[in-house]
Amino acid sequence: MTTDEMLRLKGTHLAPYIQLATALIGKTREGGGNMFRHQLDTMATLVDYGYIDSVLLKGSIVHDLIEDIPGFNHNLLLSIDYESPAVYDLVLEVTRFPDENKPDFLNRILKNGSLYAKVLKVADRISNMISLGFVVNPEFISRYTEETVRYVFPIAEEVNKAMLTELRSLVDSRRKYVSVLG
Repeated sequence: MTTDEMLRLKGTHLAPYIQLATALIGKTREGGGNMFRHQLDTMATLVDYGYIDSVLLKGSIVHDLIEDIPGFNHNLLLSIDYESPAVYDLVLEVTRFPDENKPDFLNRILKNGSLYAKVLKVADRISNMISLGFVVNPEFISRYTEETVRYVFPIAEEVNKAMLTELRSLVDSRRKYVSVLG
């Protein structure tokens, strides 16, 4: 990390967002663990790829709150700091709403999402694909893997070729795993 990048991060306060995301601790995942850790994994993926924008990092920490916590009080998110409205808007962009099927949701991000929404969705999918390594349901793995190829690869192709390379590798490994399960 360069000195300039460190200075850009210097005033970024993530703790209030992390605290808000603890509401996801009780939400389990198909591969085990909980949704809270997934939020942090998604943020770690962004940092791993060199993303340091404070709104993007904060959004990654709370990206599933609205979708996964019924009746979530969005005012809690909006009142954290001066960047909260931008974080909230980003979270809304990557939120799948109850009346929206998965293909429409992912196509909405591809066609109308901001750059940050697209980058966040790809980092989110990388985290999810890694978690698939702990899933033992071959139908779920196959469906999720093919969904990644069809809908998320084009997003990654547009925003970050290195992330696309990782997704391709994850898809290959999950396909091999499913073939072994037979």
